[in-house]
Amino acid sequence: MPNAVRYDAVIVGAGIGGSNVAAQLTEAGLSCLILEAGQYFSRNSYPRCELDGNAQLFWNGGLELNSDATLALLRPKVVGGGSIVNQALLDEFDEDALQSWHADSGFPAFSVQGMLPWYHAAKATISVQTVPAEHANRNAQIFREGFERCGFHYAPLTRAQRGCHHEQRNDCIECLYGCRLDSKQSTPLTSLKRALKAGCQLLSACEATHIEEHRDGVTIHTKLADGRQLTFHGRRLVLAANAIGTSSLLLRSGFGRRLPMLGQRFYSHPQYMYFARYREPVNAHRGPLQSYKSADASFRRQGFKLENVFAPPIGSALLLPQRGTSHQAMMRDITHLASIEVAVRDTHPGRISLTNDGRIRIDKRLDAEDRGRAKAGREAVYQIFQSTGAEQVFDGRMGIGLHLMGGARIGNDAATACVGHDFRLFGSHAIHVADSSLFPNAPGINPSLTIMVLGRMAAQSILEAS
Repeated sequence: MPNAVRYDAVIVGAGIGGSNVAAQLTEAGLSCLILEAGQYFSRNSYPRCELDGNAQLFWNGGLELNSDATLALLRPKVVGGGSIVNQALLDEFDEDALQSWHADSGFPAFSVQGMLPWYHAAKATISVQTVPAEHANRNAQIFREGFERCGFHYAPLTRAQRGCHHEQRNDCIECLYGCRLDSKQSTPLTSLKRALKAGCQLLSACEATHIEEHRDGVTIHTKLADGRQLTFHGRRLVLAANAIGTSSLLLRSGFGRRLPMLGQRFYSHPQYMYFARYREPVNAHRGPLQSYKSADASFRRQGFKLENVFAPPIGSALLLPQRGTSHQAMMRDITHLASIEVAVRDTHPGRISLTNDGRIRIDKRLDAEDRGRAKAGREAVYQIFQSTGAEQVFDGRMGIGLHLMGGARIGNDAATACVGHDFRLFGSHAIHVADSSLFPNAPGINPSLTIMVLGRMAAQSILEAS
């Protein structure tokens, strides 16, 4: 691909936000290029084991730690981004989340009525299903039974999927490393496919390292996996490299000098897994990986949610608290383990910055409020497990950050945010943002569907200004 070509728009990041922007812009007739640091996989080439998945689909081998090593941050590095390595869960934000966003950002569309048509339009482009109760695995059944016995409210998880064929005993734990059935509605099968069909170009294994804005557009400096460097030019640049990627690229490019909030207000929905051992086999790795979530108003008020989920062997080995021979024994007995995850709606934000040698540093901790939320979630999980006959219940070793949000938040002005209501970087005429870095705060709800919507909103704003 020649590196002297000038595009109407260059999009950094082929994940949920970037792919939706690219589809909208390319279908409207703009010449677009997507740059993605990760590789492009298909159903026939996705990694087939956890070790390869960690190495090939995530930054830094699948594990990035915050500054005090209390949170493990999982940041995808693959064409399709989070839509490849997640369980494709889709949730609309509730009034609580959207009112909070509106108060923090002043963005007029942040209301239930304002977002409703956007949510409907986004879901109309994909297949949305729930897992039938008859296909729920034993881990999910324990979750459901415990909720019923404790008087808690739960609901089926809504997923972007089609044709999972659970009756054929497919094990969806593989979904964490791409779907070999192409049933998960990842962006390479949906919005990215539309963009490419309309003429968008995609360059994978190409990392954007530095950007320069000038009078007639933006220059993007990149490096390929083999070390070669390429330069691209765009009349507009759309950053969609997720919270850490977008914030760090802007920081490396010197934008922190004029944007005091850049890298600030970083959230991650800190998640904690709790395990329980049962006398009979649970086989939590079999069948659909996730089926149910909490839908309890008291949990929402207390700032946490629960989901039934299980970790693959390497992940479980890292999280199980035992040591030495006790750890070996528990790993041998892993088919008897169930697990429930607590996700905290964090109120204490962190910060994304760069060290003196240019490395990314994440300062993110739980304050007393967030620790209280995590504790309340833990107590609910223990109650659920104990009500269903667990022989032993124990805590996972450390927290996990899966939903990486903020750092280039949307808002009214550069004193409190980085991006205006037109999705344009403050002080810039050509740089836009369209990913989870825009989030004003932590919604406490799965963000994928809303990232899709923000991508579509950003594309419309760009088209209206063109």
